[in-house]
Amino acid sequence: MKFAQKNMQSRRNPNVVLDSVIVVSAFLTGGMAADLIQECKDKTNLYTATEIFGEIRRVLLEKDHIRRRYTYADDDVDIFMTELQEHSTIVKSLPEIQAVERDSKDDMTVACAVAANADYIVSRDLLDLVEYKGIRIVSPKAFVEILRE
Repeated sequence: MKFAQKNMQSRRNPNVVLDSVIVVSAFLTGGMAADLIQECKDKTNLYTATEIFGEIRRVLLEKDHIRRRYTYADDDVDIFMTELQEHSTIVKSLPEIQAVERDSKDDMTVACAVAANADYIVSRDLLDLVEYKGIRIVSPKAFVEILRE
């Protein structure tokens, strides 16, 4: 019993970067993405970058088709973003990388993970990469399972 407790205490929380699509989904629909963010707050070292926050804010505040489909105030976005920021470490300087051929905007997520020495990127869009420089890229569902192991 003591051995099991010692192993649990010595295991560090994983360093994690969430793709902006996951965060937007958590805000708009709740569900698994919102549950994932809550588990990340409790069980991981969450990292993000100013550029990722900017992308999330831009999507939630400036995309007309999203604003028409979902009802929320600008203040709701501000509160959500502030709370997420309070639980995250902001990476200030992203390295120049070219990891995502189909959409170079996704390079900022991978760059943030590299700068944060992340163990995981949680994404729906980057799963075809599988791994980048030792950083595992997993779906939200797979990551929740990893956290609950």
